[in-house]
Amino acid sequence: MDLAAFHALEPLCWRAPSAHNTQPWRLRYERWAITVGWDPADALPAGDPTGRDLRLSLGAFVETCLIVAADAGLRLDWAADHDESDRRVGRLRPGRQPYRTPFRTVDVWDRRTHRGRFTGGPDADVVAAVDAVARRAGGAVRAVPAAGRLRALLRTADRQVYADPAVVAELRRWLRLDRSGPRYRADGLSDRCLGLGRATATGLRAALAAYPALRPLGLSRLLAAAGGDPLAQGGGVLALVAPPGLDAAGQVEFGRVLMRMWLTLHTAGLAAHPLSQLVDVAATRDALGTLLDVAPERIVHVARVGRPAAPAPRSARRVERTGGGVLMRDAAVRVG
Repeated sequence: MDLAAFHALEPLCWRAPSAHNTQPWRLRYERWAITVGWDPADALPAGDPTGRDLRLSLGAFVETCLIVAADAGLRLDWAADHDESDRRVGRLRPGRQPYRTPFRTVDVWDRRTHRGRFTGGPDADVVAAVDAVARRAGGAVRAVPAAGRLRALLRTADRQVYADPAVVAELRRWLRLDRSGPRYRADGLSDRCLGLGRATATGLRAALAAYPALRPLGLSRLLAAAGGDPLAQGGGVLALVAPPGLDAAGQVEFGRVLMRMWLTLHTAGLAAHPLSQLVDVAATRDALGTLLDVAPERIVHVARVGRPAAPAPRSARRVERTGGGVLMRDAAVRVG
């Protein structure tokens, strides 16, 4: 396998999505393979204590690597080999032919999370298309009724998330609300990507800084309310349902399914806005399972989906292409 050729493409692979845009994946180049692992410093132990979102992100990254390599004509295969102790999920290795996929690098590059207004939701054909993607892997995609019940569940989930000091501290670590900050263009959730104006971002930064003192006075409710009502922004809500009994390695593989689902939406002119709090909070996940008549533990992802009213900002990445190779923004070290 031409490792140098893939190394030049690596920045494109970093366009894969991850919770809080932490970009946890790490590649270890070996003689005949590339090991895909993760850095625990970029995990979310408070907000994602089971590691579900971490593993979904790693799977999305693997799928992105295969798509980018295939579009460049590189013959790359995937060998799953999940090992928590070694912090790896498997290896990219030489294949007999390029990975077969309907997607292109341009799809990976142009896909964006959209937290703004949608002019319409997914029609029946799009829902059927993403459902088919999930069903080929033993799962399903279900449309969630966006009635008052779902709105109430979102409020409950938001309040519970903001009531947990550890989760709020983690969120504060990954928010990028100061455009002059050193990591604003590297990772995390920026004010632009969150759709926040300057005044709102400044107010949120001040509120989070005062969180320890103001939490007993009901700040968590105020923060939850400040997030607004995403359902009022239009679109429909879809839930990704995994096969029963999915283990850690299976979650990584289902992250590949999630990436294919998002790219299917993108190629149909749609975008997704994750509503992960519905799955992260046990009470709302259980209620959502009842609403969909599915075992709650099988719901691995929920998102508001629709046609963006305006282009979304591109989220930051630590790695970018340069004339001489790859630039790691956070380390400011050129390699390649």
